[in-house]
Amino acid sequence: MASRHSFLYALVGFVLLNSSIASGASHMLHWQKPSYLLKAFTEVALRNEYSFGSDVVRRWEKPIHIWIDHQVGDKGLHTDLVNMHIKHLAALTQHPIKLTSSAKDANFTIVFTQQKDWKRQVGKLFGSKAESAVHGAVCMASFSINGRSEIVSAGVIIPVDQARMHGKLVACIVEEITQVMGLPNDSEAVYPSIFNDKTPEDLLSGLDGLLLKMLYSPEVKSGMSEAGVKPVLEKLLKQWQKNGTIKSANSDVKSGELYPLLGY
Repeated sequence: MASRHSFLYALVGFVLLNSSIASGASHMLHWQKPSYLLKAFTEVALRNEYSFGSDVVRRWEKPIHIWIDHQVGDKGLHTDLVNMHIKHLAALTQHPIKLTSSAKDANFTIVFTQQKDWKRQVGKLFGSKAESAVHGAVCMASFSINGRSEIVSAGVIIPVDQARMHGKLVACIVEEITQVMGLPNDSEAVYPSIFNDKTPEDLLSGLDGLLLKMLYSPEVKSGMSEAGVKPVLEKLLKQWQKNGTIKSANSDVKSGELYPLLGY
């Protein structure tokens, strides 16, 4: 384990704590306002870059069982990184997520492959129509829903050599797995966040942690419309403002194992 961690330091470098997520800030940050959090949830959970208008809440209702398809080396490193992140997601959402050793027992597949096989793997896992989306992408994810808008299966494909070339191996693991939890849209209106391509975050920000908690709050259900979920979230955010959940989001999110490993 120690040798893989040492390699990870060499791979991603020592990451300085971004001032935008500094836990020492005593004033309210812009994203800590309930109105901003509601807008951010709408942008990331209820919008889609490939369609217009609003969508409905999509999330997992059944436990998530992940199988990792290792097609390249560094199996131990990749498994460690995935396991650290899904443990963090499980803690934030209180939704059961675990690795499985069998593809037939999985409802979520993560493929670590090479750039030369990137397009073929995308077509195999997501269908031929998705192959055109590989141009300009570093890694890719997709999920499927049932008639009740519950996420029932998902996949992530990471061409490791390509991700490393861009310094995005850890970022790909974190962002793509998080997005298929039910936060699929990237938006420049949401900051600081892994869902904003203009911001430097490789790990979940305090804002991202709150978005995950909002999505997996017991009061929120798959299939809720924007109009239906808004009053539920407004009530929830008022409670969080009073009990300190919003205020402590920056420090709480850094409980994940990846943060000290990357120098946060």
